[in-house]
Amino acid sequence: MPAPVCLIENAEGELQTVESALDILRGIQQPLVVVAVVGLYRTGKSYLMNRLAGQQSGFALGSTIESKTKGIWMWCVPHPSKPGHTMLMLDTEGLGDVDKGDSNNDAWIFCLAVLLSSTLVYNSRGSIDNQALEKLHYVTELTDNIRIKSAAARDDDDVEEEDSKFVRFFPGFIWVVRDFTLERKIGGRDVSEDDYLEFALQLKKGLTNKVATYNLPRQCIRNFFPARKCFTFPFPTSANNMRNLDSMADADLFPDFLSAADRFCSYVFAESRVKTVQGCHKVTGSRFSHLVKIYVDTINSGSVPCLENAVVAMAKIENQSAVNECFRLYEQGMGNFSMAFPMDVGTISVQHYRFDVMAMQEFQKRSFKDEGRNYMTQLAEKVSKLYDQLITLNMEASEKLCRKLLLDLYAPLAASIQQGNYAKAGGYEIYCRDRDAMVAKYRQHDKKGMKGEELLEDFLQEKNVEATSILKADERLTELEKQMDVGTAASTASGAADGAGTSVGAVSQSISAPAGANGRYGASRSRWRVTTFRRPNTRTR
Repeated sequence: MPAPVCLIENAEGELQTVESALDILRGIQQPLVVVAVVGLYRTGKSYLMNRLAGQQSGFALGSTIESKTKGIWMWCVPHPSKPGHTMLMLDTEGLGDVDKGDSNNDAWIFCLAVLLSSTLVYNSRGSIDNQALEKLHYVTELTDNIRIKSAAARDDDDVEEEDSKFVRFFPGFIWVVRDFTLERKIGGRDVSEDDYLEFALQLKKGLTNKVATYNLPRQCIRNFFPARKCFTFPFPTSANNMRNLDSMADADLFPDFLSAADRFCSYVFAESRVKTVQGCHKVTGSRFSHLVKIYVDTINSGSVPCLENAVVAMAKIENQSAVNECFRLYEQGMGNFSMAFPMDVGTISVQHYRFDVMAMQEFQKRSFKDEGRNYMTQLAEKVSKLYDQLITLNMEASEKLCRKLLLDLYAPLAASIQQGNYAKAGGYEIYCRDRDAMVAKYRQHDKKGMKGEELLEDFLQEKNVEATSILKADERLTELEKQMDVGTAASTASGAADGAGTSVGAVSQSISAPAGANGRYGASRSRWRVTTFRRPNTRTR
């Protein structure tokens, strides 16, 4: 993303997701490391996010008392130290903005930052004192605004133990103290930033209401965020230049400030974990988009966001989306392949197996908590149904092509029948030879598909009546010709006996059988020879 975009609008006290931002998230299939910054308005939260993005500008900075960021804005960038991961930064609307006048709205902004992030950065100014902790009262309201389990799934033990379970689902916590000018000394010795935070979170002993009020925010931070870190930032530049912070080069900033900023960024890059939900399932951009919409819609409905319900709803949406996308993958692959129909069933089966495996592997990558394998079964059924349809289409294509091919190849035979070429003695043998040549040409065609032999058998079966007619005609004509040959021979012999002649003559009549007459269906004919002898003259002189 070249620049941040608004993810959740805050218009007139109502939160609304921005569809164009959700579309960007839906296109991200990498795991997300989500860093959200919260804090009072005009404390420099946006600068921290720009610094993490490695940019001088991006999230809007302001130099007046008016809050600049409204709602929750997001910026997705490649993670600088985790290949294959995306870092998503969330810059939230400043808490305590006097223009809003609605503390509930602030509470939901803080609640969403906790629910959506894997690292929560709380940004404040000056020092971590009682006043600063009192301003972080939103943390004390988390148990009222977030549920681990749905009401129907909880029992009395769950209600009592739910507070202790929040830590399993809450983000890591970083407190950034800006414009810090104090010496970090406790009891006269120098302490680390983390020691400074732990000192500020110490609890008082006592049972009075005052002690309880003092301890409440501290106890909540200790319980909900056991993984805590603190960074103290000195002033970045002189007071006169603060309004130009977003346009100032690093060389113009105080070295101690740059050192603190670099340490902060290095820690976030190295220690911020991937966003996960119940079951330690990693959250991708697509899954994150569902979480955002589910939480915002729940808040707008007047209900309390429930982690368990959100995960179930997200799984349903994500798995159905995975089914649809993976089915389209199979459908597109087989659809392109089907353009070459018809083909033999073995080839189709190989391609079906290939795209089926591809679709199932992709589903396993994208599916989420498909514990009953219901969605995988749904995908398998859709694939099987389409495969059956493709088999039917291939058979129809094969049948259409084979019928046309048979008709085209048979056309010369049909013309010969029409012209009477087979209506003669020996015609059936000629017909069989032409028919066998047609069958050979048909079988040489390599694109007949799975119905090739079946259609040929049906076609030849249909032509049996025609072949039988030609055979019978051939037999009749052959018998008639034989009778004619015998008659001719007899007539020739009679004429020779009655005629006068002075020499012995031999009259030969030869009738050659047509080619192939001795075949399976032919009639055998031989050469006929008739010889007449005259008696010699014995009279004496």
